[in-house]
This record gives sequence, C-alpha cells and structure tokens, in this order.
Amino acid sequence: MTRRRPTLTAMMPVRNEADRYLEQALEDLSAYVDHIVVLDDASTDATPDICRSFSKVILHRNPEPEFAVDESRLRARLWRLAEETRPGWILAIDADEIFEDGMKDQIDTLIDQDEYDAVEFRLFDFWGGTTHCRVDGGWNPWPKRVRMLVRYDPGKRYTWPNRRLHCGRIPLELRGPLIVHQSALRVKHFGWARPEDVRRKYALYKSIETSDHLESVCDPPERVKLEPWIPAKRLPF
Repeated sequence: MTRRRPTLTAMMPVRNEADRYLEQALEDLSAYVDHIVVLDDASTDATPDICRSFSKVILHRNPEPEFAVDESRLRARLWRLAEETRPGWILAIDADEIFEDGMKDQIDTLIDQDEYDAVEFRLFDFWGGTTHCRVDGGWNPWPKRVRMLVRYDPGKRYTWPNRRLHCGRIPLELRGPLIVHQSALRVKHFGWARPEDVRRKYALYKSIETSDHLESVCDPPERVKLEPWIPAKRLPF
C-alpha cells in the first residue's frame, strides 16, 4: 500500500488582488498543495470570484477591511481557519508570492520526513518589473531566508504578537528555535514590481509606521542595486 504524504494546507490573505498576481499564484499552488485557505479582507473587485474558480480554495471573507486596522488579528484568524483543514503542514504565503517551479518537484521530500519541523526560503523582491530583483541593503535576499513552511502540531496553542502591522506570517511558537531546513528554493515576490503598487503600499505603511527599510522604497535609482532573475531548470526526473 502506497504511503500518503502529510496533508499540506496553504493559507493566504487577500484584498483587491484581481488585477495583480492572484490567479497565477492560485494556479501554481493548486499543483502541489491539498487545500488553499483564503481570507478575503473585504475585497471590492473580482478577487472572490477568482478564488471560487479554483477547486482547492476554501474561501472566507471579512465583512470589513481588517489588515490596515490590525494585521495580527487577521493573521491569527487565517491560521485558525487553516487549522480546520487538519493539516500536517501549513504554508504561509501571500497573493503576490510564487515559488519557482522546483517547488513542485521537491515538496513531497520537504514535508514527508521526520528530520525537521520548518523550512525557510530566500524571498526575492522584483523591482521595476518582473525581470530584475533588488539586492541592496535590507532587500538583499542572499544572506537571509524566510520561514514559510511549518509542521502543524494540533496539540499546541498558537499565538500572535499584538502588532497593527508587520506581525509576521507564522505564530510566535514557530519562530523560535526549531529544527529548520534551509532550502535552496526561491520565492518570487512581485509586491514591489509595479510602480502603482509601490506607491500604494508605501502610502499604507507610512500611514501606520516608518522605518529605514520603508524609506528605502524611495531611494533614487543610483542607490538601487538590481540583479536579473535567472530561472532555474526543473529536475529531469
């Protein structure tokens, strides 16, 4: 009898993503996850319709926008909704993030094992389009990885920091010392790729808090260092 790998649930918050990367992101996830739990933050465009068009999506909707009011509350609710799918692992991903194709080849190996409880990936911020990534200062993905894939323990109680913004994508209990695998797989983040998105996101974050990293969004071109995105070849087997 063939052994079935642990169940994998992706969880994703969305708001007004219809004309951005949502459809591409959901199509990609549908190829290798079992469930996609989406929490729609009161979208006013066709975002819910796009979500409903994918059979693996479990859609929940907020009646009023919550992200800009209390991101930690939204993220905590999204986690609880993901728990309802009884997952073995949870992948915390946003609607403008897409793994490179190698994820489809490696996902079974990443989650069907007993050696580690979390996986971290390098996240590349596309800048000024979809061909180059920003690699200067705090934007440099090479020295750091992001913890996005975690083993779920139904016996644990998971909590979130009380922060209005930038509260993190996974619970506090999964951010500390764990046995972690640092994957060579890369995540493409398109959130800063379009000028209109840069302006919108900067205005939102600036209205809540400021930081040197946020202000670097406004750096002149001579201070921005870019590298071309070079797609990796998929495994031949």
